[in-house]
Amino acid sequence: MLSIDELTQYLHTYLTPSQVEQVRRAYEFAARAHAGQTRCSGEPYVTHPLVVARILADMHMDHQSLVAAILHDVIEDTGVSKSALSKLFGKAVADIVDGVSKLTHAEHKDKALAQADNFQKMALAMARDVRVILVKLADRLHNMRTLGALAPEKRQRIARETLDIYSPLANRLGMRQLGTELEDLCFAAIYPMRSSLLLEAVRRARRSREEIVKNVVERIRGRLKSEGLEGSVAGREKHLYGIYSKMRDQKKSFSDIMNVFGVRILVDDIDSCYRAVGFVHNLFKPIPGRFKDYVAIPKANGYQSLHTTLFGNHGVPVEVQIRTREMEDLANRGIAAHWLKKSSGGDVLAGGRSRTRHWLQSLLELQQNADNSLEFIESVKADLFPDEVYVFTPRGDITVLPGGATPVDFAYSVHTDIGNACVACRVDRKLASLSQPLSSGETVEILTAPGARPNAAWLNYVATSKARSNILHYLKTRRQTEAIALGRRLLEKALAGFSSRLSAIPQEQQDAVLTRMGYTRMEELLESVGSGSHIAYVVARRLLDASDTEPEAKEIAGGKALSIKGTEGIVISFAHCCYPIPGDPVLGQVSAGKGLVIHHQSCDQLAQMRPPPEKILDVEWDKDVQGDFLVELQVHTNRKQGVVASLASVINTAGANIEKIGVEERDLHSSRARVLISVSDRVHLAGVIKQLRRARDVCSIMRFKPGGSPVQASV
Repeated sequence: MLSIDELTQYLHTYLTPSQVEQVRRAYEFAARAHAGQTRCSGEPYVTHPLVVARILADMHMDHQSLVAAILHDVIEDTGVSKSALSKLFGKAVADIVDGVSKLTHAEHKDKALAQADNFQKMALAMARDVRVILVKLADRLHNMRTLGALAPEKRQRIARETLDIYSPLANRLGMRQLGTELEDLCFAAIYPMRSSLLLEAVRRARRSREEIVKNVVERIRGRLKSEGLEGSVAGREKHLYGIYSKMRDQKKSFSDIMNVFGVRILVDDIDSCYRAVGFVHNLFKPIPGRFKDYVAIPKANGYQSLHTTLFGNHGVPVEVQIRTREMEDLANRGIAAHWLKKSSGGDVLAGGRSRTRHWLQSLLELQQNADNSLEFIESVKADLFPDEVYVFTPRGDITVLPGGATPVDFAYSVHTDIGNACVACRVDRKLASLSQPLSSGETVEILTAPGARPNAAWLNYVATSKARSNILHYLKTRRQTEAIALGRRLLEKALAGFSSRLSAIPQEQQDAVLTRMGYTRMEELLESVGSGSHIAYVVARRLLDASDTEPEAKEIAGGKALSIKGTEGIVISFAHCCYPIPGDPVLGQVSAGKGLVIHHQSCDQLAQMRPPPEKILDVEWDKDVQGDFLVELQVHTNRKQGVVASLASVINTAGANIEKIGVEERDLHSSRARVLISVSDRVHLAGVIKQLRRARDVCSIMRFKPGGSPVQASV
């Protein structure tokens, strides 16, 4: 069992005596605060924060981190306040401890929501001071090492959460050693049988590989020495969960993975890295396409190294990593490697700090755009698994994006305003689709236009959380604005039926109704009317009669029909059960959460739903209606090759767009095509049908009538 004397003895190797004394004072305070508390293993509770501090000491973290590590549970478990810690140990320590502490006062029946709230609190504290997550990761590492004392169900839950969030977070911060250990501990807790069997297989394979690895290492070492290049060469071990993940994800056998040998070469400077590559390529033939330069273009977490794969003895593949000792330190300890060197660190450390700071600051933007903690944590998860691509701006600057990222992701990575105004792109100077995945080495140029706005369809293919959260934020804001505008129109229409208008109702009367309905502003009430949560007629009656009696719901009497222009936005939609188009007789249905849904007056599905009369509105098409509207046709044709292409050509010639087409065989001689097209109105549809009737091999055309049954096309 670790003692405070053993810890302080180690701390004297890199901290000042006064700093070590502060750590000892924190331990004495924590021992008193946790007096009488024990862990599930039966050990005194204070042994846990002491080991957490030792884990951070092994990373050579500063004394404030160590003090916070020893005190990290006192706010949550002992009732000591943050202000008390601030007075005794300083504001920085108190902020770190508070950031690590759970939201103990938040009452959640849903454990997932509780975990998400706690993670969100910690992530925001982490964005202000990254030491928060370093303390949390050390805390989680010791908890995982001592997981055996817990019940199986709790072990599984903690291990799954660690594998989903904390080990990827460690890797995202470049802390490979800690992240690797967390992954192996999670693997053993979640799949104990698989872990033990794989561990034994690795041990057997290791014994048979020793001579081969030793031979490869000696040959490389001898070559470097003969060329006068100082450096260390050693075999590289694969960790257990990494082997398991490759077997599972790449569908590879154990022997396929273990037959690839790993070697790491450490040299003094960057020039020596590139010299070493040349020497090993002369010694063993390189496998084409397997050289990666993460020195010139570091990974998002700051990782730098040269990777190459060689044909070793007897054609056995050898994966070689070449880096400086400083890069090795950063690869193992990540952001933790910066603390003692941040004032004098080289470009490697400075670059790593900059990238980490940029990512941590992006968490604040994600939090601002997220509706709740669950949405926030899902956004963060998307950023924790970056299979990276490296693309260039037109000026030659490098941008790192996750695998599968599109030009839209690139646009938002440059600036939110660029993403919001994006209309097209050029990839390697050629016009390209906004949905195409980008590849490393491409140059991307974003074309913008004044007044352009994000498209909801972008959500189907963006890969970065920044792009997704900004698009969602815009759509939510737009929906809110449009719901308010529609709510005002609906309410004014309802009031007109009573020969009144909103501006004629005294402010005191409006305020009384708002208070009784639980709103503080008229805009909130109008939004609820526009989104279908409240019926305009009922709200109008309440505004006109400020008594507490609930008005009877009935159909709005009188008043002019609501005019539909087609440009109202996402709070007015057109039903897909009947596909109404301008010129059709229509009705509006107020639907909670959807706003106003426009149906054909003869829609069978609307009749079957039997909505209350007060939810049905008289609507009409505006004389200047704009936009494209979907309509479905059923086309009977002779069964011949190329009929679909012929139909598509005719429809395009008629100026309509095909949204979907499906063909089924009726018999040996005929086929039936269901075609979903977009037209501007009934006149446009009539022109399309006229062109189709003239087409060869078309026997008959039917427009699907409201409700889904086809009728002879008549427009």
